[in-house]
Amino acid sequence: MAEIINLNRARKARQKADAKATAKANRALHGRSRADRDAQRIGRERADRHIEGHKREDDHD
Repeated sequence: MAEIINLNRARKARQKADAKATAKANRALHGRSRADRDAQRIGRERADRHIEGHKREDDHD
């Protein structure tokens, strides 16, 4: 005999599995640790200060 399954449960289980797969792919693409974000922010701020320090000041009033 064939096993009787609840179609609603099967549908919900399939949707949940798809959502988990999508979430895993998004974590791989977009997920970064706080240390990575902070390191990038500090590097960006350092580069901005470096560029600002090398700008020329013109006194053409």
